[in-house]
Amino acid sequence: MAAADCVQTWRTHHAHAFRNTPPRLYFTTFPHPVPTPEYLNRQDSDRIPPQIRSQSRGRTLASPEDDAQYYYFTIDDSLVYLSFYEDWGPLNLAMVYKACILIHELLEDKKLKSHRLVLYSSDDPRRKANAALLMALFVMIVQRQAPWEAFHPIAELEFMPFRDAGRGRSDFNLSIQDCLWGVWKSMQNGLCDMNEFSIEEYEYYEKVENGDWNWITPNFIAFASPVDPSFTRKLVGEGGPETALQRKLPTPFLNCLDYFEKRGVKLVVRLNNPLYDKTVFIERGIDHLDLYFDDGTNPTDEIVRKFIQVSDAIIEQKGVIAIHCKAGLGRTGTLIGAYLIWKYGFTANEAIAFMRIVRPGCVVGPQQQYLYLKQLEWVRWSALDEIQRVKAAAAALAVPVTPPRDRFEPSTTPPPPITPHHHVIKSAAAAKAITTPGQPRKTPVAKRHRGALLDVDEDEEEELELKGMNGAIPPVRKSPRTATATNRVSKANEVASTSDSATVSTATRTTRSTRSSTNAKKNTSATTNGNSNGAAIPNKIPRLAKTNSGKSADHPVARKRPPGSPVATAPSRLPTLAGRRALVPTSNFNIRLRSQGPPPPPAPDAWMNKDPSAVVVHGSKADAPVLRNIRRRRSSFSAADVVA
Repeated sequence: MAAADCVQTWRTHHAHAFRNTPPRLYFTTFPHPVPTPEYLNRQDSDRIPPQIRSQSRGRTLASPEDDAQYYYFTIDDSLVYLSFYEDWGPLNLAMVYKACILIHELLEDKKLKSHRLVLYSSDDPRRKANAALLMALFVMIVQRQAPWEAFHPIAELEFMPFRDAGRGRSDFNLSIQDCLWGVWKSMQNGLCDMNEFSIEEYEYYEKVENGDWNWITPNFIAFASPVDPSFTRKLVGEGGPETALQRKLPTPFLNCLDYFEKRGVKLVVRLNNPLYDKTVFIERGIDHLDLYFDDGTNPTDEIVRKFIQVSDAIIEQKGVIAIHCKAGLGRTGTLIGAYLIWKYGFTANEAIAFMRIVRPGCVVGPQQQYLYLKQLEWVRWSALDEIQRVKAAAAALAVPVTPPRDRFEPSTTPPPPITPHHHVIKSAAAAKAITTPGQPRKTPVAKRHRGALLDVDEDEEEELELKGMNGAIPPVRKSPRTATATNRVSKANEVASTSDSATVSTATRTTRSTRSSTNAKKNTSATTNGNSNGAAIPNKIPRLAKTNSGKSADHPVARKRPPGSPVATAPSRLPTLAGRRALVPTSNFNIRLRSQGPPPPPAPDAWMNKDPSAVVVHGSKADAPVLRNIRRRRSSFSAADVVA
């Protein structure tokens, strides 16, 4: 190309300045074939400087200074994309790394400190798109600019979209923006760190003769299927069986085994037909899983779900998963892209663009549309799984019984006194001025009248006194009124039983009123038990005599009977001696022991004649020191009291 043609071409193109302080980085294109950097960087005084566009169309162009110097460089011949079929980009991660190093060194070169750097390429759409993407990636990765800021200087240029490694017409395209956002999201999630990138290892193992694998993320390795010739011959029926010692694996397969074992690979996932024996990995402590589906097709939801669950469990434990199909591109990239969408929120375009930069050729043909259509469903899977994970974590959260111990010992210095507010002092004084109400009296028996205390038996009175001493029930105090009532009952008993000397003497000695004596007083006029003298026998259970008409003697109708009419007395309910044996105490004890034999039966007329001495023989206190006083003891025959 002549020099005049080159200058004319230069004048018809515009250089696009990338945001830099001061602005030193520019991008432009030339018709193919492009001039050499030496020709453009020559020191000719007749050269016309290029027009610089730093703003959008329709505005005035920013003209550079007349004495500004420019340095041109290109990557069209040094960084070349190696296509599989009809694909032509984007350039792989190693080339991105080289371009970033080249541009950074030019910016740091002291000889070019006064120059403006211009990256130029051919106007061929493929080379133009690859060169512009490298420039934008440098601004985003090295200069830490956002994707939209890195793409802004070249936003008004037209670029040919990237396509897959297929043979036919492209029906799914990727843009420069998709590539920028894919790399940006990977950097934000810690999936791509250029500071730890080893370009020597990348370029060595990506070759087919060395293993053909690439790190997609720190937890995923995509590689082509290893091939064991002896295993394939055995499958087709050629040759005899070989032992493990006789079997010799190819060099790529051995490199794969050694590298995976050294880098901590926990699982190998095979998506194609078996071309090797999986026990080779198992013998080295690497698990193996088969998830086969046909080449060029899409996996089922069950396969995707199982792959995501198994991979996420290993990644949570900081493990590595190696996955392969036959070439390690289509089916392999599809499942890894599904995990990126589910785990990190990539879009389908961003996941495909990022994987093609890391491993060119990933996701081929209809698998691109499959990722695009299923991305929303996988996002819903992620949301539901996160909800279940949060619920499980909340259910398994253990609350400590006691609070944790303080790290520091409590201070021994007392806190400063707090002066209360004036209204607090006033309220506290008013509360203290209120007298405490007295405690309500505790009544031993609910709603019991004072007069009812007269009908308290001696045994019950002792129990009430004991309970009063323990604080449960207050003891019963006798008053002069109680003593007066007792004297009245005693006089009534003396009048009613004058014929019976024993009974009169007993009533005379009585100094306190009991239920039996009170009942006897009430029933003296109406109750007789066959005694000719008509003496009333103390009894707790009153018996009402019935008249001939069947009415009680105390009934209002019975009281109106004419005087002198016979009264039909009711039969006594006291036990008789007929058919049973009574206990007759001996002279020494109140109750006869079983060892002394059966007691002699008493005379039948003794009971019927109401002779107390024939029924009960009293002993002394010395004979039975354990027993209580005889006058406080109850009879075992019935509920009636036997008074000595």
